[in-house]
Amino acid sequence: MRIEKYLSERGIMSRREAKKFLQEGRIFVNNKRVSPGEKFNPKTEILSFDEEIKKELKEKETILVYKPRGVLSSKDTGTGKNIFDVFPQFSHLNTVGRLDKESEGLILLSNDGMVTKAITGRDHLIEKEYVVTVREDVLPFMLKKMSQGIQLEDGQTLPTKTKKLSKNSFSITLREGRKHQIRRMANACNLTVLSLKRIRINTISAPKMLPGNFKKITKEQLEDIKKVLQ
Repeated sequence: MRIEKYLSERGIMSRREAKKFLQEGRIFVNNKRVSPGEKFNPKTEILSFDEEIKKELKEKETILVYKPRGVLSSKDTGTGKNIFDVFPQFSHLNTVGRLDKESEGLILLSNDGMVTKAITGRDHLIEKEYVVTVREDVLPFMLKKMSQGIQLEDGQTLPTKTKKLSKNSFSITLREGRKHQIRRMANACNLTVLSLKRIRINTISAPKMLPGNFKKITKEQLEDIKKVLQ
């Protein structure tokens, strides 16, 4: 197996990172420098890295936080409170994707490029589920319209999964993440959004989390996210 593929499949680093490090001579097999494209047998050979790569890998961190409503999911400091005002202990991390100011719910903070690529990449591989409460009655044709995809000013949305929860609420599961997408889709169905909450990212859900809460995701959850890149 090629070294780049081996490292990517195990969620250690992306193929791009592996290729870069290999080109720089910072990855070794049996203590010998190896080049991009070379093969590696994990049963009979020992793969190792220089000290700087070891340090970078050790420092990779991904945290699940519950963003309160009214808080920006960015490092912007000019337009009100942002997510790092709520979670200053994680200011060394970056938000993975976005959740608009008036929405609340789950968002990941990470310095792991593989996590960011899996969730925000153009391949739209990761599901994100939301609960939406609206002023008007939710009718079946509206959910069907959203599930099939809606033509917005920036193009047709991908198909979604929708489910009616009550007279005035529904869940919607997306794979893409355009700016204010759910609000715009609801508006196209003549629905006025009163509240919008993200409740799941891939296999990660945390029904007991409250605004301002955080926790480290499990190794298994992290591996599930990175699997989509294999």
